[in-house]
Amino acid sequence: MPKRQRHQQLSRLIEENPFITDRELTRQLKVSIQTIRLDRLELGIPELRERLKLMAERSYDSVRSLPLHEVIGDIVDLQLDRSGISIFEIREEHIFSRTGIARGHHVFAQANSLAVAVINDEIALTASADIRFVRQVKLGEKCIAKAFLRSAGKSKAKVEVFTYVGEEMVFQGHFIIYRSAGQHGIEEADERADRD
Repeated sequence: MPKRQRHQQLSRLIEENPFITDRELTRQLKVSIQTIRLDRLELGIPELRERLKLMAERSYDSVRSLPLHEVIGDIVDLQLDRSGISIFEIREEHIFSRTGIARGHHVFAQANSLAVAVINDEIALTASADIRFVRQVKLGEKCIAKAFLRSAGKSKAKVEVFTYVGEEMVFQGHFIIYRSAGQHGIEEADERADRD
């Protein structure tokens, strides 16, 4: 493929999916990783980590429900009480050493903390979660979690989270989140739990 045509395709692929990795680009464009890096450099396109930072700086609301450092993964888009996206790379400390497979609680933690971060409230707590691991996540894979607020009342909200590696869904979760705006709702729920 001629260089100019490859540059156009590279630009288009990154525009369509800013989360695409250099490795995924090598597979799609059928060139070496060094060629991808040189092409990005020539086109002035930063590496994935820098693209994520740039997106994060300009495209999301501030998290209110928990400190940003407590969110698992990097938030790259957040619209309070609507939706959010985070990305989390599986590293050595997240896997079982014998298998190279990510421990499930890390994948869950990314989804759970994003579900809480979407809530536009000072205090938001997970009340329940109905989760499903669709497939194993491996060392070096990047988990992209997408959260959507499905309904919200005074005291609780329903948030759905889907986590993908590339185009493949690897995790799905339905979260019920208590909100402080309905602090009395939490107290009522506690009273009901005590009675049951």
